[in-house]
Amino acid sequence: MGGLVGFLLALVAITSLLPAYAVGGTTRSYEFNIKLQNVTRLCHTRSMVTVNGKFPGPRIVAREGDRLLIKVTNHVSNNITIHWHGIRQLRSGWADGPSYITQCPIQTGQSYVYNYTVVGQRGTLFWHAHISWLRASVYGPLIILPKLHVPYPFVKPYKEVPIIFGEWFNTDPEAIIAQATQTGGGPNVSDAYTFNGLPGPFYNCSAKDTFKLKVKPNKTYLLRLINAALNDELFFSIANHTLRVVEADAIYVKPFDTETLVIAPGQTTNVLLKTQSTFPGANFLISARPYVTGQGTFDNSTVAGILEYESSIPMKNLPLFKPTLPSLNDTSFVTKFSNRLRSLASAQFPANVPQKVDKHLFFTIGLGTTPCAKNKTCQGPNGTRFAASINNVSFVQPSVALLQSHFFDQSKGVYSPYFPISPLHWFNYTGTPPNNTFVSNGTKVMVLPFNTSVELVMQDTSILGVESHPLHLHGFNFFVVGQGFGNYNPKKDSKNFNLVDPVERNTVGVPSGGWVAIRFIADNPGWFNFYAWGMVHALPFGSSYQLGFEDGLACLGWKTSEPKAFTSTSRSPKVLKLPV
Repeated sequence: MGGLVGFLLALVAITSLLPAYAVGGTTRSYEFNIKLQNVTRLCHTRSMVTVNGKFPGPRIVAREGDRLLIKVTNHVSNNITIHWHGIRQLRSGWADGPSYITQCPIQTGQSYVYNYTVVGQRGTLFWHAHISWLRASVYGPLIILPKLHVPYPFVKPYKEVPIIFGEWFNTDPEAIIAQATQTGGGPNVSDAYTFNGLPGPFYNCSAKDTFKLKVKPNKTYLLRLINAALNDELFFSIANHTLRVVEADAIYVKPFDTETLVIAPGQTTNVLLKTQSTFPGANFLISARPYVTGQGTFDNSTVAGILEYESSIPMKNLPLFKPTLPSLNDTSFVTKFSNRLRSLASAQFPANVPQKVDKHLFFTIGLGTTPCAKNKTCQGPNGTRFAASINNVSFVQPSVALLQSHFFDQSKGVYSPYFPISPLHWFNYTGTPPNNTFVSNGTKVMVLPFNTSVELVMQDTSILGVESHPLHLHGFNFFVVGQGFGNYNPKKDSKNFNLVDPVERNTVGVPSGGWVAIRFIADNPGWFNFYAWGMVHALPFGSSYQLGFEDGLACLGWKTSEPKAFTSTSRSPKVLKLPV
């Protein structure tokens, strides 16, 4: 009991620092009730885990500098946590949400209050469940408006519209991932993609479940695009209309026009849609379909909505125009689009790219295998189990939250602080793969001193086939200073890095058969995980006894001379509310 009291006293001490962040902001409170709800799509009705009975979940809206208090109460049998994807969580790492990293899950009948302040951020983000595959239905927009009287660095839109991309499964996603975990094979794919939970007319029994965007002529609309799909990168386009990209991952970018964009899972993109000057006498399809690399199965379908112009003249049987989307494997388009993204790099919104590097990291990202258990039949290559890994380490989920074990000085036996900074064995990463595809398993973390400037190069591998991998770093933004194909050459490729206005993101795709280089400052004390989005949630196979099922994950911990970042999860079932 003494340890818990000491923890609470320390928690009060650390949170006394928080009001300095929230000066001038407003405290906004939300309630999330995790509950089952019957939802029907594609003529299939199933009971699904939702927030407040909504699919997708409710929209959270705040301003830069606001404090958010979000009480989550769990009314279902599944354990649950919520991650606020893209929020930096400065000195509030316990509110980040990944299960068994910064907190233990919220159990049935229990509540937890997420308490954090939005510091130095504005734009489009989102929230989602961060345990198993519950985020297939538990997700929603998180919109951070600029401070009062602070304008956008672009034309003020007539209206703002969030469009969140998701998926629909005719069967329970938890059953799908449980089966895949048991067999060691790839999980079944979704039955449809969705816009704001609606699949659209290209799917069976779905004409009435179509997202419709009604607009007026000669107006500018801000579309807040969010890819909350489990694994798939998606092309997006609106027929006969041009989109002006103005923001990526809640960071303003140099505006540019495009007819089509690509958005990876975990990424957000804000675009301006300027409608036609007069009523066009037509409707226009809004479409998205996957960008596909690798050899695995995928949902080869197209979600569609309809852009309708308002008119005082009733018109029937209007022509319907369709956009032309890139081919499924159009890596050339994806590369060119990614290279067009540049930070605004203005006096008001500078690009503070680290010019010197204290720590160089090199991570190989790819698939591998683990042996099948005795007397078991597995569906991976040659009877093995698929495994995702970083530097050949497949993460084993602990049973105690890493942040909690660190704070109570009980980390022995929970994790090892020796995650490799580079592969232990060199091989031709994008050439002929090695004969041995087995990966190692472990709960390993990397510890970086506070304020370390980091350069991380992430290299795709050809083991079991090359594939694009979206990578997300919790608690930080980073600058994408370079990318290319083949094996990364530090002497040659680093000379071409953009250290002036590279795009700043929280999620980036490692090119299929290539590499990407990022830089950031480790200036946020706490524990924050870094993982390959698609591999983590598609291939949860590291060991048979792990609880949270997230492989290919490296957890980063920051040493600091400042007060430690604490988790408000303890062995006590009580909700620990942070003082104002």
